[in-house]
Amino acid sequence: MKVIIVEDEKFARDLLEKSLLELDAGIDILAKLDTVKNTIEWLQKNEADLLFLDIHLADDLSFKIFESIEVRTPIIFTTAYDQYALQAFKVNSIDYLLKPIDKEELRLSIQKYKDTRPAAISFDYQKMIAALKDQQTKFQERFIVSRGEKILSIKTEQVAYFEGEDRYVYLTRKDGSRFIIDYKLGDLEGLLNPKHFFRLNRSFIAHFESIDRMVNLSKSRVKVDLSPAAKREIIISSAKTRSFKMWLNQ
Repeated sequence: MKVIIVEDEKFARDLLEKSLLELDAGIDILAKLDTVKNTIEWLQKNEADLLFLDIHLADDLSFKIFESIEVRTPIIFTTAYDQYALQAFKVNSIDYLLKPIDKEELRLSIQKYKDTRPAAISFDYQKMIAALKDQQTKFQERFIVSRGEKILSIKTEQVAYFEGEDRYVYLTRKDGSRFIIDYKLGDLEGLLNPKHFFRLNRSFIAHFESIDRMVNLSKSRVKVDLSPAAKREIIISSAKTRSFKMWLNQ
């Protein structure tokens, strides 16, 4: 099976290559690419059986590839962001893998490719592009909150972080004011632009600009301080540390 890997982070590229070869020594990695531009150039001159494609590349979203050339190679998307991954899945990619990529999930994706290969070239990439653009327009722009008898509309860009505490979810504004909102943290993940917000742990979703300080507690855990300061210690687990650092580096 001839494979190409399109991923803009070297560590992630090398790790995926290593995992693929451990799962199937017969896999031939033809190329490891990191931009929309060099992927287009490669696909115009070469062919592969399967493409592992990150959604955020060094120069643009990978969906731009399909606006330039017709791609008939079956694709498994890789991404740190659930919103994009689910959108790609709904328009019939072979599969999607959320980072950090679990080796067993990778094995199952490869098996899915082998099982569905005869139908793999029939995907509607124009529909996929339209779905992505539609998804991008639906990120929440404002949140309605109450303070006594007053009703306020807070722009998402004014939000420092969201915090789940007991049975409530609180919105903390960049000026330090705090409001109860009628959302669950899990619902907010699908409403917030993943370029700006990240789910740090079970209790916090933070805006990039609210991250004040980060400290390595170990090789795989990070302590985060927010501004305005949160009342509780915020630890990013070992399972999330890699995707957190990738988010910081995008």
